[in-house]
Amino acid sequence: MPYRDTVMRNRDEHHPSYREVGHAYSWLMAVAVIGLIVWSANGTGTDMCVFLTRDAWFQMASFFRQMFPPDLSVAFLRKTLWSGVETIAVSLMGTLLAVGIALPLGVISSRTVLYGGYQAEYHKLPLIARVLRAIPYSTSTLALNLLRSIPELFWALIFILAVGLGPFGGVLALGFHTGGVLGKLFSEAIENVDPQPIEALHATGASSGGVLAYAVLPLALPQLVSYALYRWEVNIRAAAIIGIVGAGGIGRDIYVAISLFHYPQLLTLLLMTLIIVTLVDNLSTCLRSLLRG
Repeated sequence: MPYRDTVMRNRDEHHPSYREVGHAYSWLMAVAVIGLIVWSANGTGTDMCVFLTRDAWFQMASFFRQMFPPDLSVAFLRKTLWSGVETIAVSLMGTLLAVGIALPLGVISSRTVLYGGYQAEYHKLPLIARVLRAIPYSTSTLALNLLRSIPELFWALIFILAVGLGPFGGVLALGFHTGGVLGKLFSEAIENVDPQPIEALHATGASSGGVLAYAVLPLALPQLVSYALYRWEVNIRAAAIIGIVGAGGIGRDIYVAISLFHYPQLLTLLLMTLIIVTLVDNLSTCLRSLLRG
């Protein structure tokens, strides 16, 4: 039996109060979660009875009837196809920019790099050495929190003011926000790698850079690529949303169709979005399958 399990069993046998406190804490947490759900439902006015009324369904059905049949004119289909291609390009370039931001920040903000592979050895270092290691760790963590806490839509507004209307602002908006998200995921993936190869390289006298290049990153690479592909799928949808504020792509056309009440064109644009999301999802799944071998 593992040492920790033995200690926990002995503690429970000699101190039954620990188990009682644990049960009380579990019940307290359950009550708190239920209370939070009830409070949230009340605060958001959640009432499924309103949604299930005949009038609500009649209004939705009336709206959908206005969208049929979709606009399949050659000129509009050509325009929609180009907007779809632009959306894919914005999402792809935004994801690549995000990886470029996330990889260095994710590495620096991981505790594996902070501790140099050994948490116990880190605490034995002089205070000044620990401070010097903690500064880039804290700075990169703060930067990642900032990047992902600001929504893509707000980033798009900022960058449109900087570079003007068009897809480049969308690329920057997706890159910065997704860079924060991927940086956090990359950091966790690096922290969860198998420590044995890291310890083996340390034992041979390898430098921190060598350990990172030959142990940490190769072990984490499949997970990093999987996260990047998943975020590319998400960015396809996000690219359609930020297009509403002028960042290019199919979202711009969706906004125009809604504003002018051109609902048949809106349906065509939504169908194109569905096709793009499905294609990218299947491509991403195939690439992940290849990575798994």
